[in-house]
Amino acid sequence: MYDFIIKGGTVVDGTGTKPKLSDVGIKDGQIVDVGKISGQATRIFNADGLMVTPGWVDIHTHYDGQASWDPLMSPSSWHGVTTAVMGNCGVGFAPAHTHQREWMIELMEGVEDIPGAVLSEGVKWEWESFPEYMNAMARIPRIMDIGTQIPHGALRVFVMGERGANREAATLEDMKAMAALAKEAVSKGALGFTSSRTAVHRTKQGEAVPSLGAASQELITIAKAIGETGKGVLQLITDWDDLDYEFKLVEDLVSSSGRPLSYSLLQHDFLPERWQEVLRRTESARKGGLDIKAQVACRGIGMIHGLECSMHPFFLAPSYKAISYLSVSERVREMRNPQLRARILREAAVPLDNRRLDSITQHFHKYFPIYDRADYEPLPEDSVAGIAELRKLPPAEVAYDMMLDDEGRQKFYFPLYNYTHNNLDAVLEMMSHPAALLGLGDAGAHCGYICDASYPTYLIKHWARERTRGKRLPIEFLVHAQTQRNAKALGMLDRGVLRVGMKADINIIDFDQLDLSIPMVLNDLPAGGRRLVQKAKGYVSTIINGEVVMEQGEATGALPGQLVRA
Repeated sequence: MYDFIIKGGTVVDGTGTKPKLSDVGIKDGQIVDVGKISGQATRIFNADGLMVTPGWVDIHTHYDGQASWDPLMSPSSWHGVTTAVMGNCGVGFAPAHTHQREWMIELMEGVEDIPGAVLSEGVKWEWESFPEYMNAMARIPRIMDIGTQIPHGALRVFVMGERGANREAATLEDMKAMAALAKEAVSKGALGFTSSRTAVHRTKQGEAVPSLGAASQELITIAKAIGETGKGVLQLITDWDDLDYEFKLVEDLVSSSGRPLSYSLLQHDFLPERWQEVLRRTESARKGGLDIKAQVACRGIGMIHGLECSMHPFFLAPSYKAISYLSVSERVREMRNPQLRARILREAAVPLDNRRLDSITQHFHKYFPIYDRADYEPLPEDSVAGIAELRKLPPAEVAYDMMLDDEGRQKFYFPLYNYTHNNLDAVLEMMSHPAALLGLGDAGAHCGYICDASYPTYLIKHWARERTRGKRLPIEFLVHAQTQRNAKALGMLDRGVLRVGMKADINIIDFDQLDLSIPMVLNDLPAGGRRLVQKAKGYVSTIINGEVVMEQGEATGALPGQLVRA
């Protein structure tokens, strides 16, 4: 007697093999049969005409705070995610002494754009040490499985206090203390250790994160200690500004610890071919026996701009800042004043010292209005610059006036990375590389300007079905890439495949109907906090640990999620 039988679906089993018609039998949270099944079941799903896949394994999220207050883990649960891994990029909420909590909130507010009021009200502090944090996460009922990693920034400040926050050099004793705590965390179940080496990550006060510029010996000491456990992974983000130094560090971390490492890989407009050199070095290192992988996105790393969001082309203009505290409707009314319009346009045109910020505010050739659907591979003529050229008007003026449309609710897509050449060909090459892991959706973070938690759905619908501007990818490759491949990379060998003995984490999908809403703003976080989300359709059912948790886009109330320990 089975708990469930999924009958007659097109099974894409997660191994990369071609789809085939099959039944799937589930009992006691596990897959117990795959093939032609004639037995009895408490419930039978008719999957005729539907696609049956493993649940998505999202290895790059920032649910570190949200996991303590949101049992539904949205929006990831809307997009077929059954396992989410947090603690990435060296930021998180543990370990943390009681007196450091406010600093931790400010760090996450700056780096991950999660409002401080949301975190102050939402995070339920029941820990100081990292094992205590994991135990607290394990006690909370939730819809999906989660795994966590120990973040370098929090670890450094926990050990070094203000010296760590101020990026002072760690002493040998500091390094040994950090290494011991990281080793303990992984021994007790943390999936790995993560670090940030990018100047883009800043605290709320604009200060660099504690781990930026940390000495190689500090990271190697921590990595070696983790290696002694025989478990855990390493993850980092870096700007690769000194490519020789940074890649040598990556190689040293892997060779000294014996543990796998993955890094974030992006195409920057300023050095648009550097990602290829990073991949070439990765190939060479892998041939030498080093387990190094690249975490890549399935589309541009895209900001959503508009008056409801954290950013738009004029958000740094002094005359706009003077009214930025007003409601959206009040700002629209003020911004329609011709005198204020002229001042804001004039101020915004002054180049900024920060080239990244300058590109975000004034690169109108990459600024695409969003209408009835979100197009993540738009044409140049669809941009504000393209529209302005047709209208024979300055692009900034066109952007300004469009921003006031729909009473200030008009939004724009700005692909910050991975869209230098106005197509996703670079992304295709990254995703197709044998060292690639698919992630970087940052679910749970960037509440006011990034809406990439929908990556798992977009990956399938765009690359297997919709793409018209170049090569598509086989559905079996795409499913494998965000199920078995991701799970294995983090040592989770019990999921990601529809095989006997594996966890019953399963999506039943109407492939032809799989789609995304346009990005929308919800004020549903603690303290009334705002966030950008995208909803999905086409997910008929999602099953986690053998329980149906989502049906037709609605939560069933089942909360079978568990903490995944290394």
